[in-house]
Amino acid sequence: MKGLHLIGVFVSFVLGLALGFAQEFTLTVLHTNDMHARFEPSKVGGQMLGGYSRLATLIDRHRKFDPNAIVLNAGDTFQGTLYFNVYEGLADAAFMNYVRFDSMAAGNHEFDRGPEVFARFLDRVSFPVLAANLDVSNEPALSGKLMPSTILEVGGEKVGVVGAVTPDLPSISSPGPNVKLKPLVPSVQTEIDQLAAKGIDKVIVLSHVGYSDEQQLARDLRGADMIVGGHSHSLLGSFEGFDLPKPLGPYPTVVTHSNGERVLVVQAWEWGKVLGRIQVVFDASGKVARWSGGDPIPVVESVAEDPFIASFIAALKKPIEAMQSEVVGELSSDAGFPQGTARTGENSMGNLIADAYLRAVENSGAKAGFANGGGVRAPLEKGPVTYGQAITVVPFNNTLVLLDLTGAEIRAMLEHGVSKHPEGSGALIHPSSGTRYAADVRKPAGQRVTEVWIDGERLELQATYRVVVNSFMASGGDAHEVLKLAQGRRVDTGIVDIDALVEYLKAHRPLEAKLEGRIRVLGL
Repeated sequence: MKGLHLIGVFVSFVLGLALGFAQEFTLTVLHTNDMHARFEPSKVGGQMLGGYSRLATLIDRHRKFDPNAIVLNAGDTFQGTLYFNVYEGLADAAFMNYVRFDSMAAGNHEFDRGPEVFARFLDRVSFPVLAANLDVSNEPALSGKLMPSTILEVGGEKVGVVGAVTPDLPSISSPGPNVKLKPLVPSVQTEIDQLAAKGIDKVIVLSHVGYSDEQQLARDLRGADMIVGGHSHSLLGSFEGFDLPKPLGPYPTVVTHSNGERVLVVQAWEWGKVLGRIQVVFDASGKVARWSGGDPIPVVESVAEDPFIASFIAALKKPIEAMQSEVVGELSSDAGFPQGTARTGENSMGNLIADAYLRAVENSGAKAGFANGGGVRAPLEKGPVTYGQAITVVPFNNTLVLLDLTGAEIRAMLEHGVSKHPEGSGALIHPSSGTRYAADVRKPAGQRVTEVWIDGERLELQATYRVVVNSFMASGGDAHEVLKLAQGRRVDTGIVDIDALVEYLKAHRPLEAKLEGRIRVLGL
């Protein structure tokens, strides 16, 4: 009898174990973010990564062979290349429909050309676009088209997806007066709670908020199992054998909520250079039990191109090639001559670029724009200016970054810019109109700046000033460590420098590029 009892206990244990595993559910999440209309591959180190034709192949492959796969996009499909300038997101909509995205978060750049352009994108896509913290009910173009959340049915299970967009939206894009921002955490929490009331126990927050803020969201929200993020262009994971920047954290980044539950935070860098892929196993109660899948998948050249998307891109390129010859402005004087002087002192092209930076963020409260001399890559001659010529001046596709700097940090930035004189340096700072400084290069480096005026007033070291620089500078380029380490508010607007320059040229026809005494270098 004892043996029979033991057998019964063992059978019950095995059946219970089997039942437990049977109640588990595996979900594969494929994801992208910050695509920025990068239809073609981008050079990263010594390799080419990305391209929508290869990304389409990878997504199709994993849809077919991974269990219960869904495809998500965390926003900022708009803006960044001529593909957007020409097609205003409609080409992206066609691509995303073709590869069958299941849902997308609204990013800030989706609003760059106003609600009407975004609405045309929403009319074309075959999947829901989400933002729980936006109220668009009073915006006719968007009302009824932008949803706070959605429910996806996959493998016989229901998965809730809640959208979120950066609270900085009004200051870094153009949503218009009728689009109202709601408090982030309460808005997202309300949607999660409503999903729970419908019996949905597996919830993904599809977020365009940024990696650090998404980790905080994971701590603040109740009932979120996973945050698929974007906005900060964060590379997460480990990529041995690939020439990639240093990742900002692990993939996934695991945040433990105060209730003890684990929340998985993921991003897939930028521009479709990698495809995020994670397999999450949920237990019977809908909680994350475990996960697998490794790191995001680099979209390398050895991945075969999807033939339909390859031909689609080839057709899209024809008017883009024509755009290179488009006249975007006119100069009434030469700008930037003699070439190379942007590294040693005031340069009329440097002035023009800094002015263009400031105009591009004119509603942000920024007091000054600062351009680096090394970023002034070419002069322009008097006369008509084509897009192709303009892009030779600022060819790097840097974005504009708003920084809140102290007066002391601004002075340190200027000091670094003149530290290599008399030879000069690409770190030399070119200020926008209304801001000027003087430096005596006969003095020791670090003690050369003798006066600074910003927005027409003498710089105060203890005061805080909002300024705009390019993303190369903001990340410490040209050894501007003071900008990289600055602790004040930092917002990457996503506005590409060439777009800022072109819009400035268009708005000032003809434009006289001139020297105004913004930089005075003594001792040369």
